[in-house]
Amino acid sequence: METTLILLKPDCVLNRHVGNVLSRFEGQGFRICGIKVMPLDSALLREHYAHISDKPFFPEVEAFMQSSPVFAVALAGENVITRVRELTGPTDSRKAAKGTIRGDLGKDIMENVIHASDSPEGARAELKRFFQPEELH
Repeated sequence: METTLILLKPDCVLNRHVGNVLSRFEGQGFRICGIKVMPLDSALLREHYAHISDKPFFPEVEAFMQSSPVFAVALAGENVITRVRELTGPTDSRKAAKGTIRGDLGKDIMENVIHASDSPEGARAELKRFFQPEELH
């Protein structure tokens, strides 16, 4: 059993895809063990996107991620990290296959509906960043 973090990004929230995305994961047998709606402040975004926070396009990413509260979701299941990433599709929605979340609902590399942890180490760090231990069940 693994637990991973997904973020339902502002485009997902504003375009009313939250239920669709969550039902896809629940349909695969994953269990929601933590969920909350939250605005993302600049400090949290700089930490979460540390790998790109020094890039010239980061202010655009920051503005997009602050354009609406996001849903932070902890999902548990067998091999959940790999399976969620397969269901999500590649980062650039234009390259994502139909049937994947990004292929069906995304627009481009930024408006791509969802963030999903990429590794067990990444999931652990990201879950700690967005949830207190008592918020996960």
